[in-house]
Amino acid sequence: MNKKVVVIGGGITGMEASVQLSALGYSVTILEKESQLGGHLKDWTVLFPNLRKGTEIVSFLEHGLELQEVNVIFNSKINEIKKINKHYEIIVEGRKTLVADAILVATGFDLFDAHRKEEFGYGIYENVITSYDLEKIFAKEGEIRTPSGIKPKRIGFIHCVGSRDEKVNNHYCSNVCCVTGVKQAMELKTLIPDAEIFNFYMDMRMFDTHFEELYLESQKKYGINFIRGRLSEANETIDKRIVIKVEDTLTSRPLKMTVDMMVLLVGMEPSKGTKEIANLLNLKMRESGFLKPEDDHTMSNVSNMPGVFFAGTCSGPMSIKYTFTDARAAVTKINCFLKEYELQNRILVN
Repeated sequence: MNKKVVVIGGGITGMEASVQLSALGYSVTILEKESQLGGHLKDWTVLFPNLRKGTEIVSFLEHGLELQEVNVIFNSKINEIKKINKHYEIIVEGRKTLVADAILVATGFDLFDAHRKEEFGYGIYENVITSYDLEKIFAKEGEIRTPSGIKPKRIGFIHCVGSRDEKVNNHYCSNVCCVTGVKQAMELKTLIPDAEIFNFYMDMRMFDTHFEELYLESQKKYGINFIRGRLSEANETIDKRIVIKVEDTLTSRPLKMTVDMMVLLVGMEPSKGTKEIANLLNLKMRESGFLKPEDDHTMSNVSNMPGVFFAGTCSGPMSIKYTFTDARAAVTKINCFLKEYELQNRILVN
């Protein structure tokens, strides 16, 4: 076909889309800003709902890229993107200019910076960590210890940190935080059977297949406690434990508890890379900062710029399963565009 597609972002969205595009006969190049592929998934130990290893998926996709001979350029900093006639020229710092007949933006998400919620004590109290920090603890071999070095006997999970929060201007749900809290609580209970584990939530949003079953299993089999309430205050004791104050919104009563470790379930935000590429390409963005499609129903992967498409969490929070689905949907749109069907589709929709 001699058509070239440049994929910006080497997370699982960009990897899956690249494999599929190459299988259709297109020449595909991935531009990845880091020194390795996989995005956030490479740092995740096991995944819900079946607790398979995250590295298995990354390895599977890497194998696909090798089979399809997809070109990957690591440590890529894009300085400029020019539209010239029907194609784009992408100027990568320190490298030659790439020509693309179509561009797929797959720049992913950033985790919410928990330092912004000072009242929760992240970065202030040693044993207040994030769900991402907990994954790093899981990745280490040996007994689970808090950052201060003790074996935790009581652990509290705080849901919706940086999501559905007017104070930090994030009004949306991050989609995966609730099930992440369930999964991590079950992992901790398996590793520390005598630990007491509490999840403090606004409401449980277990929307996908098997998620509700996982939620029920965590209570019946693992004895995880769930309390509907919002954290109002956290303080550190002299022995580095965390005193938390919560309003139990089911009983309308205040609750005070001391935990050995508090885990903040941080949500998704538009990535810095998404904002940078949006500025370079003049892409429309939602108020939230995620990319905005031409039409939410019929053209959800199509940007306002002809020949530019996007997929995955650069357009909003989603789980791994739906990230794969979205990547494949974007491939279909790109294929239609390069076969000049997309132009007709735009005319019909508009």
